[in-house]
Amino acid sequence: MSDYQDLFPTRLERKLGMFERIDPVVYGDESQLANGPLDRSQIEEYERKGFLSFEGFYDADDMQVFLQELREYEDDADLKLSEGTILEPGREEIRTIFGIHDVSKRFQRLTRDPRLLAMVKQLLGSDVYIHQSRINYKPGFKGKGFEWHSDFETWHSEDGMPRMRALSCSIVLTDNGEFNGPLMLIPGSHRYFIPCVGRTPEDNYKESLKSQDVGVPPASSLRELMLENDIEAPKGPAGSLVIFECNTMHGSNINMSCWPRSNLFFVYNSVENTLHDPYCGNRPRPEFLANRSDWEPLEPIEE
Repeated sequence: MSDYQDLFPTRLERKLGMFERIDPVVYGDESQLANGPLDRSQIEEYERKGFLSFEGFYDADDMQVFLQELREYEDDADLKLSEGTILEPGREEIRTIFGIHDVSKRFQRLTRDPRLLAMVKQLLGSDVYIHQSRINYKPGFKGKGFEWHSDFETWHSEDGMPRMRALSCSIVLTDNGEFNGPLMLIPGSHRYFIPCVGRTPEDNYKESLKSQDVGVPPASSLRELMLENDIEAPKGPAGSLVIFECNTMHGSNINMSCWPRSNLFFVYNSVENTLHDPYCGNRPRPEFLANRSDWEPLEPIEE
């Protein structure tokens, strides 16, 4: 059990109501905010909604080299046997590859893209490191969805992330449309922390990464957030980008179409928000889920 005060109690035996956020959404002083690539209206939108979307942030043609590398991974038997590779329940098809920036030099360089890092540092108000990276696959007709959840709830409980000072960058590698299971987010949900019910089993990740039961917020809280704020699903061509705050509630549907969907996720955490012992009392999750070995600030790499 972590010796640090738990400001976000969750995974309890009884249901608790959601409570208002106590952490800033955007960090840094006015001079820091004014000197970054995001303008005032974008910062205010991120603060209000908990996410920003950029259609065609990268050129779609530039994504082809990443897709080709991923196609090669689909035939890599050793990679499929890796603990960081999660297969679809009951199938031999890849659902998620974690630690993709450690698997591939090309993806590692992308985590240090100067344009990405500049926006991330502007919003988090500090240097950052990679907490987690992953690629989520959804093959046509077969790709399963992901339950509604707050990443921070899991990272806090199971990884010991103390405060809400992290964000995810989701890069669209294949076109995301309304029928192939795009990322869905609840605007404004990041302003509330929703405790989840149920103690966390040891090694819970082995099941939760395939089908999540623990760490799913109650339907009553989700209903309240949705009725107040609705749901948005940023869509766009390959190369589009979504930046979302660590506590923004999100999920996705199954892929009902013939068009595959692959999205890349880089999770950046502030170097001032490094991990403690897991607050749920379990032993830490593996390194591919929660980086505990390298908290050095990332430096940009020009392509």
